[in-house]
Amino acid sequence: MIDWKSTKAAVYRAKKEGLKPVFDVDTITLKDLLHIDEQKRALYENTQRFLEGRRASHALLWGSRGTGKSSLIKAILNCFYEDGLRVIEIFREDLGALPNISDEIRDLPYKFIIFCDDISFEAGDASYKALKSVIEGSIELPPKNVLVYATSNRRHLIPEFHTDNEGTIIKSGEIHYSDNVEEKISLSDRFGLWLSFYQGTIDEYLEVADSYFPNLNDEKRALMHEEAKRYAALRASRSARTAKQFFELFGDKFS
Repeated sequence: MIDWKSTKAAVYRAKKEGLKPVFDVDTITLKDLLHIDEQKRALYENTQRFLEGRRASHALLWGSRGTGKSSLIKAILNCFYEDGLRVIEIFREDLGALPNISDEIRDLPYKFIIFCDDISFEAGDASYKALKSVIEGSIELPPKNVLVYATSNRRHLIPEFHTDNEGTIIKSGEIHYSDNVEEKISLSDRFGLWLSFYQGTIDEYLEVADSYFPNLNDEKRALMHEEAKRYAALRASRSARTAKQFFELFGDKFS
């Protein structure tokens, strides 16, 4: 059994069919995350309502890779840990274990975020149904101390195909989707809070890079910026993740 009093987070391990405590948790904070102020505010307020026992929504953080979706959830944990927030991470292929995890934690005196990182489902994959059952319940109501925060590169978590639209009709000016479309859209619709993430401008990218090199003089900073821009062009990405990877590769050169 996990001692949640001293454990911030756990991860589900399928081979052991149970939760493993995580003691070396990423220490990122909300202040470390730049240029996603609106997303930070929305998820902060939603989590605060959750901890206060008020109405709160399951959240889907979707958008470009490396833009801070997962980091924001980790920062939220660090922000609210002292207030009783805990996080359980589960991988997409293990979602079938969610009902058992829910049973294990529903009566505990803590609030839990079920963290599903980088999820999407291929055609024919029915494991998403376990996620739907935890969000909305079945004959048993969903636990009041659990929210699902998921990240994905796409807004609709299940792929849609042209053939899915067969059977869709327009009646009295309203669109009535086919059963296939309804089923695929319904999973994303179960998340009451959608937060979108996009790649920033080159100036925003350089500002994130600057945060990793706080002590450079003007001459070195100008050289670093040129190198950082070349690196971003090679990666075809201006994300915060790219800025961090640049620092990991070239930190010694400019420090």
